[in-house]
Amino acid sequence: MTGTSLSTALPASRRLRDTLLMAGLLVLVVVGLAGLAAASGWDHTMAQLSRLGLIQGAALLGLSLINYLLRALRWHAFGRQIGLPPGLWRDIRHYLGGFLMIATPGRLGELVRVRWIRRETGLPLERSAPLFVMDRAADLVAMALILCLALALSAGHIAGAIPVAVLALAAAAVATNGRLMAALVTRGYRIFGRWPRLFGRLRGMARTLGRFADARLLAVSILLGGLGWMAEGFAFHQLLIWLGADIGLWKAIGIFVFATLAGGLTGAPGGLGGAEAAMIALLALEGLPLETSVAATAVIRVTTLWFAIGIGALVFPLAERMSKRTVNAVENR
Repeated sequence: MTGTSLSTALPASRRLRDTLLMAGLLVLVVVGLAGLAAASGWDHTMAQLSRLGLIQGAALLGLSLINYLLRALRWHAFGRQIGLPPGLWRDIRHYLGGFLMIATPGRLGELVRVRWIRRETGLPLERSAPLFVMDRAADLVAMALILCLALALSAGHIAGAIPVAVLALAAAAVATNGRLMAALVTRGYRIFGRWPRLFGRLRGMARTLGRFADARLLAVSILLGGLGWMAEGFAFHQLLIWLGADIGLWKAIGIFVFATLAGGLTGAPGGLGGAEAAMIALLALEGLPLETSVAATAVIRVTTLWFAIGIGALVFPLAERMSKRTVNAVENR
C-alpha cells in the first residue's frame, strides 16, 4: 500500500470506529431513557413532553446557539493570539464545523479544525494544535467557576460537586502550563529515547502555550465561556419551569453544569451516558418525579449536545470544501 493510500485509509477506519462507538453509546442511552420512561409510565412522560411547543423548543435552541457563538468568538480570540490572519467568519466556520466530531473519544475528532487551519493559513501544527487545548481548558475553567457560584447561591448542595470542580480546574491548569508540559515532553523523550521528531513537535506545542499567558485574553475567554454555559444552564432552568418543576435558577444551573462536567470527565464521547445518569439522579434527589427527570434530561440533551452535532453536520461539509479551495502547499510537503 502506498503512503497516500495508507494516509487516506487510516482516517476512514478511525471515522468508522468513532461512528460505531457513538452509535453504540447512543443506542444504550436511548434504551436506558426509554426504560426509565416505561418504568414511570409512557403516558406520564409523554404528558410532560406535551407541555413543550415550538416556541419553547426555539427558545432552548436559541440559548444553545448563543453558547456556541460566544465560544466561537473565544476561539477567534485565541487564534489571533497565535498569529492567525484576520478571519472571523473563517474561525466561526471552523469552530461550528468541528462540532460534528464532539462525540468522539476525548473529543479528539475536533482536531479537524487544526487541519482546516493548516490548509487555509499554512500555520504549522505546533502552533495551531494548542488552540484545541486552550479551548477545552477554557471550558473547564468556566464551568468549574459556574459550578462553584451555583453551589454558593443555591440552597442545599450537590454531592461530589466540589471534587469535580477542583479536578476540572486542576486539569485546565496542568494542560495550559507551557513549562510543565515541555518538561513532561522532555522527560518522556528521555524515557523512550525514540521518535525525536514527534517529541520535538510536542515541545513546540508546549512552547506555544506560553503565548496565551495574557491576563486580558484569559479574562475575556473565561467571560465568553462563562456567559455561553450560563445561557445553557438558564435554558435548563426554564425547561424545568415549563415542565412544572421549578427548583430554582442556581440549583438548575448547578445540576446542568455538574452533569455536563461529570459526563465529560468520564471520557465517554460527548459525555454520553454519564451526563444523563447524573442529571436524572440529581433531579430525583430534588424530589422530581421520574417522568419529569427523564423528560427534562432527554430534551436538554437534544437541544444542547445533539443540536451542536446537527450544526456541525451542516457546517462540516462547507468547512471541508472551503479549506480545500485554499489548501496551502505546506500540507503536501
